[in-house]
Amino acid sequence: MSKIGLAWALARVLMPDALTRAIYAGRLPAVDGRRIDAKAQAVTDLVARLRDPDAIPTLEESRAQLLTMAQRLDQPRPADVTVADITLDGVAGPRRARVYAPPGTDPKTPQATLFYLHGGGWVQGSIETHDGLCGHIAKDAGVRVISYDYVLAPEHVFPAPPDDVLAAYQSLLASDLGVTAERLAVGGDSAGANLTAVLMHDLMAADTPAPAGQVLIYPAVDGRMNSRSHVALAEQPLLPRIRIEWFLDLYLPEGQDMTDPRVSPVCSDRLAGQPPALIVAGGHDPLWDDGRSYAKALETAGVPVTFAPYPGQVHAFLSMAKAIGQGRAARGDVVRWLTALFAKG
Repeated sequence: MSKIGLAWALARVLMPDALTRAIYAGRLPAVDGRRIDAKAQAVTDLVARLRDPDAIPTLEESRAQLLTMAQRLDQPRPADVTVADITLDGVAGPRRARVYAPPGTDPKTPQATLFYLHGGGWVQGSIETHDGLCGHIAKDAGVRVISYDYVLAPEHVFPAPPDDVLAAYQSLLASDLGVTAERLAVGGDSAGANLTAVLMHDLMAADTPAPAGQVLIYPAVDGRMNSRSHVALAEQPLLPRIRIEWFLDLYLPEGQDMTDPRVSPVCSDRLAGQPPALIVAGGHDPLWDDGRSYAKALETAGVPVTFAPYPGQVHAFLSMAKAIGQGRAARGDVVRWLTALFAKG
């Protein structure tokens, strides 16, 4: 790998947006009419240099890579956000969670709350990889965010992660933090959005109050992976098909029915009655059609949906807000939606 080429690729990621656009002028590819954003292309080019497209890293390497990417490309948590680590009762016992309180507020005072589930293909990601995103949402929306360290595969295969999230949600409502369903939203990105959607399915089937809203950021809701965007973007470097299949192989037991709604929530028969949803999707993400199809399914079931499309964006762009301006813009969509949601209450 050329050190000069790598340095130039990194420079395109970190330089001002206008300069990056000028460098890529006339050379930005399109998929089904959706032209990629210049910063998204710069990140794509950098990742393509760093990763062998035909090689899968070890689990430890993959987990370390995700943390490194978040630390280098996301904006750090605002210094004036108050943070406290707590535990919630998960399916395998107490699990760590981190509370982010808006500046000047007590993390344990009853207030509007977002229960957040990080992305990472069900096998990686952590509170640390999403520390910046959760901190900025807490500050900008003026809501408490509680980020949960749910169990990961392959140490805990399906259905352990969705079972764990359900147990933690119930634990949160019973905790001394003053969390009520009426002042609570649940959200996540990618695999975390999958677990959020599965939780909504589970809550509709159980005698447990549903939250006031759900935030689904580039949700993975259809494990069959046969959509147009999955096919067209099978070799997109940030989330190639070979890596998605690796995630699923680690997460799911052999022979798993991919139409099980706890795997593919788009197949759920319990969409009616779910809380209002915000869905964010990127047009150069294989999960683009997952977000679009789920928005349509929820709307057909009578659920109010706000769809926030970013046709030029790649997977995980909200977690690359230092490099990608539209990541900051989409984070703003989340902030405004949460502000409006809780203003109604």
